[in-house]
Amino acid sequence: MTPLPLATRESPLALAQARLVQRLLAQAHGVEDAEAAFPILAMTTTGDRLQDRTLMDAGGKGLFTKEIDEALLSGRAAIAVHSMKDVPTVLPDGLDLAAFLEREDPRDMLLTAHGAARLADLPQGAVLGTASLRRQAQALHLRPDLQVVTLRGNVDTRLGKLRSGEVAATFLACAGLKRLGRAEAGHPPLDPAEMLPAVAQGIIGLAIRSDDAEARAAVRPLDHLPSAIAATAERAFLKALDGSCRTPIAAHAVLEGREMTLRGEALTPDGAQRWTETVTVTLGPDTASEAHAAGFALGERVKAAGGAALAAALGRA
Repeated sequence: MTPLPLATRESPLALAQARLVQRLLAQAHGVEDAEAAFPILAMTTTGDRLQDRTLMDAGGKGLFTKEIDEALLSGRAAIAVHSMKDVPTVLPDGLDLAAFLEREDPRDMLLTAHGAARLADLPQGAVLGTASLRRQAQALHLRPDLQVVTLRGNVDTRLGKLRSGEVAATFLACAGLKRLGRAEAGHPPLDPAEMLPAVAQGIIGLAIRSDDAEARAAVRPLDHLPSAIAATAERAFLKALDGSCRTPIAAHAVLEGREMTLRGEALTPDGAQRWTETVTVTLGPDTASEAHAAGFALGERVKAAGGAALAAALGRA
């Protein structure tokens, strides 16, 4: 078959995810030489180069996909491997999300130098390191006494600063720890009722050029319908709120058969105010459209509940 290069960030987690996709594609198509059929094109994105600022200050989550999008559109790559929590709700013209892998554990984990913890366990005024505005707001909503500092970098970088005492605690995603095979993945995660995950956290998405029929056919066997439905609903919720890295927004969809329960929330960056709504719907035959409609409607409900205060947080005051 014609080689179909996989574009990815070059972080350890992104490369682990790209190798997973490479193996699954090779298995799905009976290919013995996975590297020849699906070579990996690793690149440093603008978001990877910015280690001294939050994404909010730098311009948003699209900083992690810009160069990868360009590689697809130029033909240097045929398939982009994305952590869906980093993908903007609107893709560049000419690109489609064609498949979603089965979701890994979407929950967050709070780690200290002594292992996993809950926010209630941290000492008064403890220093919490995170670059996520969502995690910052959720933590401050529950523990306004905490001191939150910006902490960016890969898993080893953040754990190193934890061990050195630079911060008392930091958050990591369970999905990333599991995909990296880290021992920390065995620690108990936080309950989503306490820390609602980022939109589409734990889901790997595969983007292609809209007109690339070969790439579309190649990724189709990897598409996991429940994960696709969850990603669609959660991203529609985010889109309804015009979500960006400037607004703390979280959502989590759970499917049981044809029934989907979606919980979504938005907060002020300081965590002082939070608006949470939940909806349960029974999906019919057009699951993608129905999941999108449910997510968007829930976002509109949260927007209405937040009123002027949320509009100000969204930058539309």
